[in-house]
Amino acid sequence: MLIAAAMLAQSPTTGAAPSDGAYVQNPAGILAVLLAVLAVVFWAAGQPRIGRVFKVIPPLVLCYFLPTALRGWGVIPPESPFYEWVKQFILPASLLLLTLSLDVKGIVRLGPKAGIVFLAGTAGVVIGGPITLLIWQGRLPHDAWRVMSYLAGSWIGGSANGMALSRMCQVPDAALGPVIVVDAALANIWFGLLLYIAGRHAGLDRWLGGDASTITRLEARLEEYHRKVARKASADDWIKILALAFGGAWLSHAAGQWLLTLGPIAAMGEYLNAFAWTVILATTFGVLLSFTKARELEGAGASTIGTVMIYLLVTCIGAGADFDRLLHGEAGYYLAAGVTWILIHGAVMLLVAKLIRAPFFFVAVGSQANIGGAASAPLVAGAFNPVLAPVGVLLAIAGYVLGTYAGMLCTILCRAVAKSG
Repeated sequence: MLIAAAMLAQSPTTGAAPSDGAYVQNPAGILAVLLAVLAVVFWAAGQPRIGRVFKVIPPLVLCYFLPTALRGWGVIPPESPFYEWVKQFILPASLLLLTLSLDVKGIVRLGPKAGIVFLAGTAGVVIGGPITLLIWQGRLPHDAWRVMSYLAGSWIGGSANGMALSRMCQVPDAALGPVIVVDAALANIWFGLLLYIAGRHAGLDRWLGGDASTITRLEARLEEYHRKVARKASADDWIKILALAFGGAWLSHAAGQWLLTLGPIAAMGEYLNAFAWTVILATTFGVLLSFTKARELEGAGASTIGTVMIYLLVTCIGAGADFDRLLHGEAGYYLAAGVTWILIHGAVMLLVAKLIRAPFFFVAVGSQANIGGAASAPLVAGAFNPVLAPVGVLLAIAGYVLGTYAGMLCTILCRAVAKSG
């Protein structure tokens, strides 16, 4: 699987790696470095003495930040066709495998709290925008409300929603530069913070007074199913798993491209781009397969392979994280505004979770479904327990749907603040 990824990343259709002075630029070499990072992290986590560190810092956090450090030291490049290939194909393949053993009834039994906390996160972004502009408009350009439309769409849905809103507000491309840097950097920092807290969430659960029994029951049910169907994997099993994963990923990718050629769906391209459709279709395929005998492939390690893919994806996201330009020029003020905004979002979610006594799992996954999207929400859910990754996928897809509409409301409120200022 991973060798195939490297070979495809080297193909002419993916382009060549940029010449940026990194020691390792060949896609196969980048793959080797990232796998070495994963191997070292998990080896260290299994050592009696070194492993104590991982009681404080979850392994997934180091899998994210170590590639960032290697990029900063010039070992691997910040951009590579390999990273894009992993995001375009490994991500949907992993989502399909992780949803293959989906317990739809169990997720429904989680109750309304998951949806309420997720919507609270959306509301936190909507009201956080105008409050942030009220605080920082003296330092920001007079038309900052237009530029902030990008963050409103991106932090509720995704970058496609952000670009759609920025075009609606007629934001010049040059003006988008600083806020795109802030968007990527803060989303990455927030992602890392949530991964860290996910490994130490017991204290927050006690403070919130959340009843995590439904989540515990879902975990137990899924783990029991895994034990029930577990068997020694054969070559036949692995071939079927990989065929489903990459076949589903390719079909999702191709179908997503094709859908955008259809009139009614093409009109939605501003809101749901080809990659959004790829994620939606891959998840849909996984859900449909969970009602068939294909679900029994979980016993041969389907979700384990999907988890390995997810960890590889985390290293690629970390390698592309760029925090160097945050404090330069106009980006510094947008950074301060962005930090204020995202903290308001988090505070609203915690307040609502406290009021309805929801567990922190719903806060973390709901927040990442808003701020990060389908690429990272299942990672945060999986940090609690890998079997819970599908919950993150489903909430993130809801974010795609809400992104433009809620983002438009936020932009209207920001414009009202700017006019009154």
